[in-house]
Amino acid sequence: MDHMHNMPPPSPSSSMTNQTKPHMMMMHMTFFWGKNTEVLFSGWPGTSSGMYALCLIVVFFLAVIAEWLAHSRILRGGDATSRVAGIAQTSVYTLKTGLSYIVMLAVMSFNGGVFIVAIAGYAVGFLLFGSTAFKKPSHDQKTTLPPSSGCVC
Repeated sequence: MDHMHNMPPPSPSSSMTNQTKPHMMMMHMTFFWGKNTEVLFSGWPGTSSGMYALCLIVVFFLAVIAEWLAHSRILRGGDATSRVAGIAQTSVYTLKTGLSYIVMLAVMSFNGGVFIVAIAGYAVGFLLFGSTAFKKPSHDQKTTLPPSSGCVC
């Protein structure tokens, strides 16, 4: 007896049902340009240019804040070895990691603008908080550069 003839037809796949619903947005799997996207939340920023600009600003500042936390004095530690200092350091690390993952998930929208502002946010954050561009040299540091060759002239 052939049981295959008595079986109901297979249900349509989820990708087919998304094509029939006009309000559903397609998830891109390659980078694309445009303001019609979803980033982090369903329906956000949607199709509005103003909300897309707000999305870019939010992603930029999330990346800057993550870099700031990565280079904060609390995270770098110090001479304090108390439990309170360790808990504070762990809390800052957890917050920094969470923000970094949120930025990563935003980039996974594959929107070119979101990718660019995320990289720009990390770059500006590093420039402000991690590089030596805006730091005053301490009195303990030598102000001379190390020689590029073995000769000190």
